[in-house]
Parts: sequence; structure tokens; C-alpha cells
Amino acid sequence: MASNQSTLAVPNVQDGIEYWNTQPASYDGVLGGYGEGTLPRIDALGSRLFLLHLYPDLSTVPSAIRPLQPELPPRTRALDVGAGIGRVTSDVLLHLVSDVVLLEPVGPFVQEALARCRASTSSEHLQRRPWKGIADGNKSVTILQGTLQEFDPLNPHRVAFLDRIGYQPPRPLDEINMGFDVIWCQWCLGHLSDPDLVAFLRRSHAALREKEKGKSVIVVKENLCADKEDGAARTVFDEQDSSLTRSDMAWKTIFKEAGLRLVMEKVQEGLPVELYVVKMSALYALW
Repeated sequence: MASNQSTLAVPNVQDGIEYWNTQPASYDGVLGGYGEGTLPRIDALGSRLFLLHLYPDLSTVPSAIRPLQPELPPRTRALDVGAGIGRVTSDVLLHLVSDVVLLEPVGPFVQEALARCRASTSSEHLQRRPWKGIADGNKSVTILQGTLQEFDPLNPHRVAFLDRIGYQPPRPLDEINMGFDVIWCQWCLGHLSDPDLVAFLRRSHAALREKEKGKSVIVVKENLCADKEDGAARTVFDEQDSSLTRSDMAWKTIFKEAGLRLVMEKVQEGLPVELYVVKMSALYALW
């Protein structure tokens, strides 16, 4: 949160990457100094509950209302973009879905994600928090390096493939155009200009597996600045990391322009009061 702010500038991809290259590849580094306290746990719990409210079928806990089925369920897929060191993948998505594709542009961060995931397959996980389902091969993580500006979820050929760890499908190439049940975007979309963001959201919408049935979703979890006094949209540029913070109306304008319908939203509770408000938004197709 830089003090030098403007409403006119737009993000520069390379400037943003260069800033994050100076930050530690750790929870504390990707969370701006808040990685050692309660924020990671509170944030992850809020994200899991939000996703479970959208899709109760993702629950792995049986109940009287919804007993777990004895047969094997279909494999579910999630995309985690701007994923940093894999915090959302490990603490949220792998607890609820079968396979995660992780995309991150910053070299030290994506290498740390790769190391953490690989460590979950060996005794190294004793020194790290193991990623759920990786050691036994029930779940998988595919790790890609690249920017959102050049990434197409259905045609990921412009980003670098680093590894797939965990479950290996019989025909891996079949998954390239398979699409996703969940596309999770958290604390990264501020690095896209409005036109780039609309374009990315449209590509993401095209990559939802069952959008016609309302069974796949894009989740945006981002900081909010205040709208203008008259309720109009507002954006604030942060020169330190070359990113935009958008107001609630700015986000809703973007969603509409991208052809998306807001079906659920919730403010993340329990975060430090000095931080921006953080809101989760669930998006389906507008038509």
C-alpha cells in the first residue's frame, strides 16, 4: 500500500514482477508482512466456506443431510491464478477439489511453489506443511509460469509448463482443453489494466466446464477501495508494485463488461482493521 497514489496510471507488467522479485518467497512475503499471524488461516477458512456455500458437493465431510456417496466422484478441477507460492492451492483448493492448475509469473514464487509441492511427495514434507492428497497420488497440482495478460486457460501454450505432481491421468493431453470447475483469482487482478482484465475474465468464462448448468464458477477475491462520494467507480494506482485497487462499483462494471453475472458476494471478516476491505465475488455467465 504505497503512499504515492494516482487515479490515472495503469499497471506495468514488468514493473510489478520486478517489485515482487524483491519480496521473500514465503507467506510473509506474498502477504505483505502478515504471513506469520492469523491472517493466512482466517483468509483460507473464509475462502473454503465461501466455495462450499456455492458448491456443497465439494464437501468431504459426511452429514445427515448429505451423506458421502460410496462410488468414486468425478474429478474436479480448479485454476489458481497469480498463485504466488501456492498458498491458496495448498490451504484452500486442494481441500475441496481433485486437480489444481497453478499459474504464477514471478520466478522465485513459482519455484517455491514447485519446491513445496514436490516436498509433499517425500520425507521433506516433515520440514514443510504437506499439500493435501499429493503424497498418496489422489490429487494433483500442475505448475505453470506466465502472466495473466498472455494466459488462456483453454489454450495455455504461451506460458511455461514446469511440472505436474501427484495424480497422473491416463491421457494427460486430454486435460489441456478440459476447462475448470473453479477459477480462483485472489490478490493478483490489480496487476491488469481494465481492458486486460475484461479480456482475461472473458477467456476464463470460456474455460468454465459446465457454465450452461451453473455448476462452474469464477471467484474473485480482491481488495476494495471506497467508491466516489456520488457512488461512481474509483480506482487507485499503487506506484510501489504497479497495481490498481478498484472500488466495489469499479469491479461490478468490469464484471458486466466481461459478460459475467454476480451471484454471490461476501466481505472477508477477521482481517486486520488497517488493511483494505477484501471481498469475495462469485461469477457466472450473464447470458
